[in-house]
Amino acid sequence: MSRHIFLIDGQSFYASVEKAAHPEYRDKPVAVGDPARLNGIVLAACPIAKSRGVTTASRVGEALAKCPDLIVIRPRMQTYIQVSLFITQIFESYTDLVEPYSVDEQFLDVTGSITYFGSPYEMAKTIQNHVLLSTGVWTRVGIGPTKILAKMATDNYAKTMPEGIFELSFDKLESTLWKLPVHHMFMVASAMTRHFTRMGLSCIGDIARMEFGEFKQRMRREMGKQSDIQAAYYWQTARGIDPSPVVSGIRHQLKSISHGKALRWSLYRRLQDIEVVLLELVVEVCQRTRRHHYVGSVVSVSAAETDGERTAWFSRQMTLPEPTALTHEVAAAARKLFIDHWSGLPLSNLSISLSQLTDDSVIQLTLFDDRPLAFRKERVIDEIKHRYGSSAIMRASSLKAAGVARERAEQIGGHYK
Repeated sequence: MSRHIFLIDGQSFYASVEKAAHPEYRDKPVAVGDPARLNGIVLAACPIAKSRGVTTASRVGEALAKCPDLIVIRPRMQTYIQVSLFITQIFESYTDLVEPYSVDEQFLDVTGSITYFGSPYEMAKTIQNHVLLSTGVWTRVGIGPTKILAKMATDNYAKTMPEGIFELSFDKLESTLWKLPVHHMFMVASAMTRHFTRMGLSCIGDIARMEFGEFKQRMRREMGKQSDIQAAYYWQTARGIDPSPVVSGIRHQLKSISHGKALRWSLYRRLQDIEVVLLELVVEVCQRTRRHHYVGSVVSVSAAETDGERTAWFSRQMTLPEPTALTHEVAAAARKLFIDHWSGLPLSNLSISLSQLTDDSVIQLTLFDDRPLAFRKERVIDEIKHRYGSSAIMRASSLKAAGVARERAEQIGGHYK
């Protein structure tokens, strides 16, 4: 049965929310970033700002140099999340199959709703107007028979059209998608583009028209036998093949839980300062793991080092004796991993991950530690933080100058609430 799937994207989402909140900025260039940090990055820029050379991920100082009258607004992540959830409610008034993909992108399977709202294009237009009138956010809609085609319809066509709607069906692929450069295919970044270029595959159609067996052999010659899974993925993507359904809500089982922090390397030269941040990250990872009722068996530590001239990076993991979500057990393993592999250069990035997650309904007992008591204690702390905020109770080490927990308590995803 042919399906009708939308991928709806909010144009310059953060900037659009801010312009809706500030009608006086309607005809002015607006960017979202920290105006107090010229070296910080631009998280979003409205179309007017983009037309004047401001790009997402550029430095705030660079953006102001290109566009002196640019209005830079400090991000409000909690507000953006609330608007995103409200938009989800709007979508759910048209179909019960709504799957958030990111804060500003969501998949909708409207196959069962077309009878009530007209053609896919008419329905997309209705939803588009509904969101605009309700939130002030202009959306673009990609339509396709699969999720992957809906996504590529949005990214490659809907975003460039005045009406913001484009339908990419199987019978249109040869005249549309297959003519695009290979880097326009979903999940093809610069490294994969170089591989395809060396293979003589410059357009998406070069992959799609090839027999799978031949494409797999070319991938093996370029990348080795381990590339068979990638070969199947890219060949199917080029042809728009994607059997995955639109799943309402976010109910996928987590495979790992991680937290990381970008650091000012000039401040994190000593182990005693780095240990403060490492413990804070472990606390966050364990708290989130317990919240989802998991325990993990593998601890991973990743770090980037630099002194301004030399750079290094490592990522190592360790299997724990027993699955856990206890802070002291994960912290001990993470500290050992870090000390064993740190070269001594200042740190610019540090992240901790807990993987191979299993249900926490059964806790392995040990002879010398009361692990059930330790879990109860940590869950009481979790409840205090849930009710009164993550800064309501924290370790004394976080009060040191090297600590970042107090700053992170005021943020969501590394940005101010």
